[in-house]
Amino acid sequence: MNAPGLFLVLEGPEGSGKSTLAGALAQRMRGAGVEPIVVREPGGTRAGEIARQALLDPENPIGPVSELFFYLAARSDLVQRVIRPALAAGQVVVSDRFALSTEAYQMAGRGLAPEVVLPANRAAADGLRPDLTLILDLPPDVGQARQVAAGKHLDRLDREGAEFHRRVIAHYLAVQGKGVRHLDGLLLPDRLLHAAWAEVLTAAPTKFGAHQRSR
Repeated sequence: MNAPGLFLVLEGPEGSGKSTLAGALAQRMRGAGVEPIVVREPGGTRAGEIARQALLDPENPIGPVSELFFYLAARSDLVQRVIRPALAAGQVVVSDRFALSTEAYQMAGRGLAPEVVLPANRAAADGLRPDLTLILDLPPDVGQARQVAAGKHLDRLDREGAEFHRRVIAHYLAVQGKGVRHLDGLLLPDRLLHAAWAEVLTAAPTKFGAHQRSR
């Protein structure tokens, strides 16, 4: 019988450091003897990567409802092909974004109605909920400045106006609930990793070994 899997999701606005933290957490898990499955949204499957390219291309205008269904189709494919099988096998899955991103960006950011977004979101996730969601809180101007400093080619969402990103961040800041933890995205990377790892160990105290708690 396989040990139960662990589903960890990293959420937050553009430039908050989710991808960097996902890589650092994966390395820490490997040091604890656990090989995680690391995925991103949209992406992680052939269909998901095709959707990602279409969604983020700044030269490809997409209406809010069409955008929503691109994300949902990519998520459904990722859940069925990668996430659920990995969790069923007792593995750890680390996802850079999941269903909460759709609430923040398409519902709060785009203004789509909750009665449209929420049921569709649940269907795409096939009822799957993260065991732990780490939200990296960050002011919008800081995230944008980080992207510019890093020389990132700004995608379609990056180029949205300041008010759009403020609505997204306000939604993230308000999220509470079981398994949800907020982290200060202004922390230096090593301190952010330390805070995130502490939350992972609290959520899954037997998954990585007690000796890892002090690292």
